[in-house]
Amino acid sequence: MQFLDNAPRFLFFTGKGGVGKTSLACAAAVQLAAQGQRVLLVSTDPASNVGQVFGLPIGNQITAIPEVPRLWALEIDPQAAAQGYRDRIVGPVRGVLPDDVVKGIEEQLSGACTTEIAAFDEFTALLTDGSLDARYDHILFDTAPTGHTIRLLQLPGAWSGFLEAGKGDASCLGPLAGLEKQRSQYQAAVAALADGERTRLVLVARAQPSSLREAARTHDELHAIGLGQQHLVVNGVLAPEEAAHDPLAAAICQREQAMLAAMPAALQALPTDVIALKPFNLVGLDALRQLLVPATPATPQAAAADALPQAAIAAPRLSDLVDAIAADGHGLVMLMGKGGVGKTTLAAALAVALAQRGLPVHLTTSDPAAHLVETLGGALEHLSVSRIDPHEVTQRYREKVLASKGAQLDAAGRALLEEDLRSPCTEEIAVFQAFSRVIREAGKKFVVMDTAPTGHTLLLLDATGAYHRDIVRQMGSTGVHFTTPMMQLQDPKQTKVLLVTLAETTPVLEAAHLQEDLRRAGIAPWAWVVNNSVAAAHVSSPLLRQRARNELREIDAVATQHATRYAVVPLLAQEPVGVPRLLALASADISSSGV
Repeated sequence: MQFLDNAPRFLFFTGKGGVGKTSLACAAAVQLAAQGQRVLLVSTDPASNVGQVFGLPIGNQITAIPEVPRLWALEIDPQAAAQGYRDRIVGPVRGVLPDDVVKGIEEQLSGACTTEIAAFDEFTALLTDGSLDARYDHILFDTAPTGHTIRLLQLPGAWSGFLEAGKGDASCLGPLAGLEKQRSQYQAAVAALADGERTRLVLVARAQPSSLREAARTHDELHAIGLGQQHLVVNGVLAPEEAAHDPLAAAICQREQAMLAAMPAALQALPTDVIALKPFNLVGLDALRQLLVPATPATPQAAAADALPQAAIAAPRLSDLVDAIAADGHGLVMLMGKGGVGKTTLAAALAVALAQRGLPVHLTTSDPAAHLVETLGGALEHLSVSRIDPHEVTQRYREKVLASKGAQLDAAGRALLEEDLRSPCTEEIAVFQAFSRVIREAGKKFVVMDTAPTGHTLLLLDATGAYHRDIVRQMGSTGVHFTTPMMQLQDPKQTKVLLVTLAETTPVLEAAHLQEDLRRAGIAPWAWVVNNSVAAAHVSSPLLRQRARNELREIDAVATQHATRYAVVPLLAQEPVGVPRLLALASADISSSGV
């Protein structure tokens, strides 16, 4: 594995949910320890399952792994860190400032930005604590700091007075303001991250278009802020020998090899490792030790014994959700979820299925990759398509704020406001405002949104109250009926949020966390969609049969613990591109063989 050759002191594993970064980080830690290195494995993932992988409780203290000499692990709890962080900021002003001001501060600190920054607060000590040098040769981080966090930490430190004076706009800078006293420590941490002699970033992806696009964007973002020592690991690639067992396996092999050959140029230039898809769950030391070594092909006798087709599970299909949505005649349908789970495809499938019934539909996206038109592959009566350009709407938003709030500021204040507007959250808010303009159409037609605003953005918008509270204050006493975008999102009669996930542990846990975020913002998800399920297809490949069995627990968790209603979409042999295939995907007649 090239990513472990001459491994530096710090290795960061980053990637979207479900790509296998936790398993890869654990396997790398085990391998380095087996080579005689002293290794500390640190997870900052809110849905960390490092303890589950090793089969023992770890938690927020350094814990030795008994069965692996020279290996220790630590799970930083971001939620606990965020609560402690909020207490440190709010505690001194409680009882000093008016209650409504304190409540506003608490709301501003309720979003994902605070959690992300508080987690960074926890592990910067591991990057800068010289006393750890003698204890560990390598420190491996599962879930690396994002470019979002690092860009925040590079912003100037004079935020407290600026924000208290009301000159800043809705952004991440409220949570950031509490870090000023430790700024020198963070500067040292950022310097360590940018030092190629000390740090290596491992971008983990799957051989799928959306996953590779996300990896390319991460590469560009981190490279732009000085983190250039990067390696790429493409995980979970189906072995070519599985292609002989059934058409689905053959089609997947062909598709993945084509993706690897057509990777974005930025990724092709990186040192790259390809790891084969394994049939087993990556839990326990035996599984971890097998992850980074070539698989041993099954004997012909064993393959023949396990080659009978596996029946597809009986579960609600996407067509059931389409029927329920269509019955309302109009409304807003938002698809949410992490990158790589197939939101764009499912949004397109829902839109064409509704349009096919003669219902007017507006399908819109804010995906920077803008592949929605390619997914549709053609026009359809009653269906209109648009794309919100994040760069364009963010620039307009910045100009508007500078023209209003910046008009009365002196040069220093205007410079700080301009810096505020370069905060990563500015784009999210600008995109949401653009979405808000589209939302109004949902009173007369269906509006289907791909790449919907995250729970983070919704919390920011509701917590700051900039638009919603102003309207409520201005209109509340007039008796005039009014509806803000947030009110519409919170109304289940007007908005249906569909959470998209995969039948794998991490994507399901991340979708559950997103559901919690949305509920805190007063938005109740309407349904879950489990996409690309092997268990929902007929398969003969021994490896895919085992994968299907492993999915059953996650599908059951969605059905019984997380969702009020759900649907399962089978893994398909052919990419659902073009109106005919999208209609088939959303219909009850989709082939259960996945062909």
